[in-house]
Amino acid sequence: MKSSRQLIIAIDGPAGSGKSTVGKLLAQQLNYLYVDTGAMYRAAAWKALQLGVALDDGPALTRLAQRMQLQLKCDPRNFQIAVDGTDVTSAIRSAEVSDASSKVSVVADLRKELVAQQQRLGKGGGVVMEGRDIGTVVFPDADIKIFLDASPEARGARRHEQDAEGSGNPQETIQAVRHRDSRDASRRASPMVAAADAVHLDTTHLTVDEVVQRILELVKQKLADPKGVASTR
Repeated sequence: MKSSRQLIIAIDGPAGSGKSTVGKLLAQQLNYLYVDTGAMYRAAAWKALQLGVALDDGPALTRLAQRMQLQLKCDPRNFQIAVDGTDVTSAIRSAEVSDASSKVSVVADLRKELVAQQQRLGKGGGVVMEGRDIGTVVFPDADIKIFLDASPEARGARRHEQDAEGSGNPQETIQAVRHRDSRDASRRASPMVAAADAVHLDTTHLTVDEVVQRILELVKQKLADPKGVASTR
């Protein structure tokens, strides 16, 4: 699908809802940039672990975010992220970094710093950006807002398969997903909530291709009628 109009597409949702997989495939279909904002928080967490910065030290974490240099390759076929010249694309997928990222992401000033970077990356349009606050904070005026969700059991199973150290107990992963949901939804800075005008898609019983096709329908609607109300029906 090609168009001269370049949209900003926001995909939000909890861990394991399919944001990354769907976002990458959608960006490929549209020939758009793909930005995984969660990777940016993971990168900050990775850096904090490397430097021994306490994960509850807000001022120190904020200084770290301000000083570190993030380099993103926003190719949906080969998304990469580096911190101060070190490729951390694989390293940030460990269980340790995953847990650390959920802790550093509650720091308001750190989020402010990374949100500003995300806005610079996507301001020109032609981007699929996924995270937890894209449609509410990063791009509240995004052309299309999607909120993906699924049952905790389905999301936990997916996260267990994706985990770079996925040899643990799947039930522990499901429980970790539940804890992450609670932490993301209750944090003071940019809590994870669906934008009022977001289209909700429950992916529990949908294939990835089905989800992508539904979003492509929304893209067609938006390109045909920029002022129209998004609907998958």
